[in-house]
Amino acid sequence: MSESQKQIWKDWRLHVIVWLIVLLTERIGTHQFALGPGVILLLPMLYAMIIGLILYFTPIIKEKQSKNAEPLIVLGVTLLIAKIGVIIGPSLPQIIEAGPALLLQELGNLGTIFFALPIAVLLGLKRETIGMTHSVAREPNVGLIMDKYGFNSPEGRGVIAVYIFGTVFGAIFMGLISGFLATITPLHPLSFAMASGIGSGSMMAAASGSLIAAFPQLENDIIAFAGASNLLSLSTGLYVSIFIALPLTEKMYQVLTRRRDQKKVHESEMEEG
Repeated sequence: MSESQKQIWKDWRLHVIVWLIVLLTERIGTHQFALGPGVILLLPMLYAMIIGLILYFTPIIKEKQSKNAEPLIVLGVTLLIAKIGVIIGPSLPQIIEAGPALLLQELGNLGTIFFALPIAVLLGLKRETIGMTHSVAREPNVGLIMDKYGFNSPEGRGVIAVYIFGTVFGAIFMGLISGFLATITPLHPLSFAMASGIGSGSMMAAASGSLIAAFPQLENDIIAFAGASNLLSLSTGLYVSIFIALPLTEKMYQVLTRRRDQKKVHESEMEEG
C-alpha cells in the first residue's frame, strides 16, 4: 500500500463526516409526493449529494478531505460493478424469457450519442463530451470511463458531471416525464415501464411509481416489466457501452470536431482575406 493510500484510510475526519451523512440521510428516508400525473421521489442518495456539496463550502471539509474522497468514488463503483456481475448469472433465465422487445431496448440508450453529442460539441465542449454523452452515465458507465481514461481525465470529469446531475435531477425527471407521457400519448403504459429501466434503481423506482399512480390496475405488470428492463440494462448495458457506444462516441466526436476546426480555420481565413 502506497503512502497516499495510507493517508486516505487515516483521514478520520473524512470517514466520520461520511458516516454521519449516511446516518442522517437514512434517518430522513425516502419521501414522495404527487405533482399532476407524475410522482417526485426523494431518496437518501439525493440528500447525501446535497449535504456533501454544502459541506464542501464550509470549514468542516478541507482540501485534504476532498482530494482523499476522489479515489473512494472509484472503490465504491468497483464494488457495485462486482455486485452487478453476480446478479447477471442467476438472472439469465429471466433475460431469455423477456423477449426481443426487452433485449433490444438497451439500444435506445444510444440516443444520448446522436442527440447530446452534437449539441455539446456545438457549445464548445471538448473531450468531456465523450464521458458525458456515451451513455446515461450510471455506475457501470462511470466505472468504464474511469478504467479506460482515469478519474482526472477530461472524459472522467464529464461522466462524473452527468452522474451527479442524474443523481440529483434524474429521478425527479423520470418520475414526472413517465406519468405525463403515459397519460397524454396513445402508447401502452407497459412500453413506458420498459423504458423506465435505464440501469438506475432510483430512476426506475421514480418512473414506475409514477406509472403505478396513473394506472393502479397494472401495478404488478408495471413492476415486472420495469424490473426486467432495468435488469437487462444493468447486465447488457456495460457491454453495449464497451463494444458499441464508446467507440461510436469517439468516432463521432472526431468527425464533429474536425468539421468544427475546419470551419474555424475557414472563418479566420475569410476574415484575414
